[in-house]
Amino acid sequence: MSYLETTHNVYKDAALVPDVGLCCTTNAIWELPGLKIPKIMQEMNYGCGSTVHAKDLTNNPKMLYVGVGGGMELLQFSYFNRQKGGVIGLDVVDEMLEASRKNFAIAEEQNDWFQSDFVDLRKGDALNLPIDDNSIDVAAQNCLFNIFKMDDLKKAVAEMYRVLKPHGKLIMSDPTCEQPMNETLRNDEKLRALCLSGSLPIADYVKILTDAGFGTIEIRARKPYRILDPENYPTDELIFIESIEIAAIKDPMPEDGPCVFTGRTAIFYGKEDYFDDQKGHILYKNQPLAICDKTALALSKLHRDDLFISQSSFNYGGGGCC
Repeated sequence: MSYLETTHNVYKDAALVPDVGLCCTTNAIWELPGLKIPKIMQEMNYGCGSTVHAKDLTNNPKMLYVGVGGGMELLQFSYFNRQKGGVIGLDVVDEMLEASRKNFAIAEEQNDWFQSDFVDLRKGDALNLPIDDNSIDVAAQNCLFNIFKMDDLKKAVAEMYRVLKPHGKLIMSDPTCEQPMNETLRNDEKLRALCLSGSLPIADYVKILTDAGFGTIEIRARKPYRILDPENYPTDELIFIESIEIAAIKDPMPEDGPCVFTGRTAIFYGKEDYFDDQKGHILYKNQPLAICDKTALALSKLHRDDLFISQSSFNYGGGGCC
């Protein structure tokens, strides 16, 4: 049995009998006017963060969500779209698709604005998306890509890049781990299916995205996720796993490399009203400016004593420049 078959069976069982706690299930439950999340959707919330950000969802974007789970994030996306087929939900597990259909019928009873046909549920594989090129504004996946081994992960990212329109966004939430994992953990198909042993370091994760062509990367949140301890897992040391919420934007690749925002800020506090580095960055006195890592490095090389550059917070909230 391949690791993908193991994953299929894990989520088939989770579709037939909700498994509370299967994944992190600490996603934000949006509290919005008129939005009610059915209890069954919350119980089948098999994600490790949230991919729903209002700033990504203006002007009725065409959306794709891969790995539907219980349908909670699809419902949240539909709240911002409210068009027939405005959100495509894709899954390879028949039982999960059927469970989502039933959950949407409940959601329709509890939300007078929602119609089940707002969501176009389709069977499909993340490694070969049945979606046209350059047709999606916002694509998302939550706690799915970390399950894939490296070659399959690269294929899944490349497929998302293919279907996105220029400047479209891939919004993701996945477990990450900065510590090395032994081969026993890495090769444990069940632990990989449970979103544990496939966790990569953030830098490796980002490189996969930029190698696929994404010119802008935003790391929006970094949160504690799980501990793998020697008593319960095949490891000699405690392994700390975090989850990140990240956006990869299909911007053109800059000549000097991708713009990666990791929550760094520059503050000018000199005698003048502003500082202009003559490379497109104007910093007004005592006004924090979000900057990408590439710009942070360039500014640090100026060795100015009136310029503060913060370390990465891994919590980028938008704005700023590259």
